[in-house]
Amino acid sequence: SLQVLHAGSSGINAEYGGVLNYFNTTNTSNLLSVSNMASYQSLGPIKEHIYKEKHTGGVTLKDVESHMWVKEFAAFLQKSGKLTVPKWTDIVKTATFKELPPKDNNWFYIRTAALLRRVYLKQGVGCGALRKIYGGRINRGAAPSHHKKASASVIRHALKGLEEMKLIAKHPDGGRMITSAGRRDADRIAFQVMSSSMSTE
Repeated sequence: SLQVLHAGSSGINAEYGGVLNYFNTTNTSNLLSVSNMASYQSLGPIKEHIYKEKHTGGVTLKDVESHMWVKEFAAFLQKSGKLTVPKWTDIVKTATFKELPPKDNNWFYIRTAALLRRVYLKQGVGCGALRKIYGGRINRGAAPSHHKKASASVIRHALKGLEEMKLIAKHPDGGRMITSAGRRDADRIAFQVMSSSMSTE
């Protein structure tokens, strides 16, 4: 049911009350196949919520384990074949303090999925902040260890690839923000992760 969409939302109720009543009395399993789609098209700001009820059961990225979601979304990016992967991924290090490149051949997909999750959770995050997040401690021998930032090139190429896929976009105030398509795909993968985890219990 879509009762949750307008519970406590008087502004939405006032503008879309008649449409919401229609959906509340309609079988949501056939919601997008009804003959009269004018009501759905007029929803505007709550159209995304209706999609979420139909395709993700209301599950979002925040509802599932991060490592499970990143793994599944990385597989989604690899399967889609739309992400531009740099040619140097097999020889590059992810930071100056690393000794060797990542051992996983699919590490760029995993890093890109993790970056999209960061943008999803914090709109406006930029390359500088992400470098700090994915940085680490450099071993300076007998001297105290210091924090070093991650490679900016790796992060920029991953963000650029997500922009080309129209999953993220530049934020008006700087940094990156998630797009409606990016949120849709992220929540859809989250729903698949939760469904698979519930089926194995």
